[in-house]
Amino acid sequence: MSRVAPPISASAPDLVTDAQVVDPDHGGVPGADQRNFALLVMHQVLFRIGWVFKTESIVMPYFLDAIGGGPIIRSLLMVLNRLGASVPPALYARRLKLMKQKRWSLYATTTGSGVPFAIIAAVWWSEIWREADGSVAPWTKWFFLAMYAWFFVVTGLNQLSLQVIQGKLVRANLRGRLFTAGVVIGSPLSILAVWLLMPGWLARPDGFALIFAAPAVLFFLSGLAMLAIRETSDSYTEVREPGWRRLVRAARLAFEDPKLRPVAISAVLYSAAFTLFPHYQAMARESAGEAFNIQSLVTWTITQHTAVAVISFLAGPIADWFGARRAVQMTMFGAALAPFTAIFLAKGAGLGDGQAFWLVFLPLGCTPVTNKMLLNYTLELVGREHHTLYSSSIGLCLALPVIVMSPIVGVLVAWLGAAPVFVLMATILLAGGVQSLWLAETRTKE
Repeated sequence: MSRVAPPISASAPDLVTDAQVVDPDHGGVPGADQRNFALLVMHQVLFRIGWVFKTESIVMPYFLDAIGGGPIIRSLLMVLNRLGASVPPALYARRLKLMKQKRWSLYATTTGSGVPFAIIAAVWWSEIWREADGSVAPWTKWFFLAMYAWFFVVTGLNQLSLQVIQGKLVRANLRGRLFTAGVVIGSPLSILAVWLLMPGWLARPDGFALIFAAPAVLFFLSGLAMLAIRETSDSYTEVREPGWRRLVRAARLAFEDPKLRPVAISAVLYSAAFTLFPHYQAMARESAGEAFNIQSLVTWTITQHTAVAVISFLAGPIADWFGARRAVQMTMFGAALAPFTAIFLAKGAGLGDGQAFWLVFLPLGCTPVTNKMLLNYTLELVGREHHTLYSSSIGLCLALPVIVMSPIVGVLVAWLGAAPVFVLMATILLAGGVQSLWLAETRTKE
């Protein structure tokens, strides 16, 4: 039977009850729940192994610095990251909602995420970036930023597709378990891959070609897993409207829907975490001085992804048992520790002139988990037919402050140094944690 979902007004009068959220309108083929759950775990595991080689806080900003970047250009990484993660999904949300089977979107966007990395790997391998004197050609950094922008446009669509298919195929009180399974299995394999492969690759002149080829291959394999998903066909309708109008509606919804407003405020404050991401590795290199070794990238990457696994192992069950609200609160306060820890360790603190900076990447592991838990919490607020719009709305709240603030943060880091900027952003993060204490409980019935 066709289900008509009219456009939501900014006041969103049709919020569902807690009981409906726990047992949503299921979109999987009867008897295929375990199969779909396993395939989604496989997708997340393969995607996570690929992702570890392009970590935003370590590998990407280090590479950009190596080819001629600096604090201001480095800050553009997060602008492109958040632009791709917010605006394209909001424009794509209607098309995805009307798509009969969402697995095709997840397949196309997952495999498509690997294309720009395949191109970067080919260019780096060919050495066409090298000038006659052996230096890096000036166009290289702009080419890299263009490929990075392409990647995050596709990845933004991918993350929305993943959220929607999880909302369709996985019950609310199992989504935390799905996230935990993907991380607990994927993180050890990611760490093993980094430990076995990255040291040798970093020691080679063409090592970055291999580092970028890895996510290209693994994203392709991750996409293939979606071809085996079994789901029922949706039959929604929605009035056609210009993309800019839907974007405005998603932005307005965040602050006009009384149940969504506290989440939106928390997301806006929490977005301060992303503005600092590219600057951690630079702060570590500066604090280490001549003692810095490129192999430190391996240690930092392993530390951060170990932290993500441990935090996810805690946050996932907490989200399933007590609601995503509790998991959001725990991880938001944890993420606020990262900039304070960075300032403490960068100053030496009697720990070997910054050589203990790897400890910063422990609380930094809260950041991707918080992002996921905020979106999972949003899914619990409304029925499945509204997941695309509400996910897009919170995605905008996580993105727009970063798009505006990241270049300013880059200028301030270049002008004042990292420490005062990190203190300011950490204070905003703490405010976000306090705001999360006012989030409504969505699951009072089991």
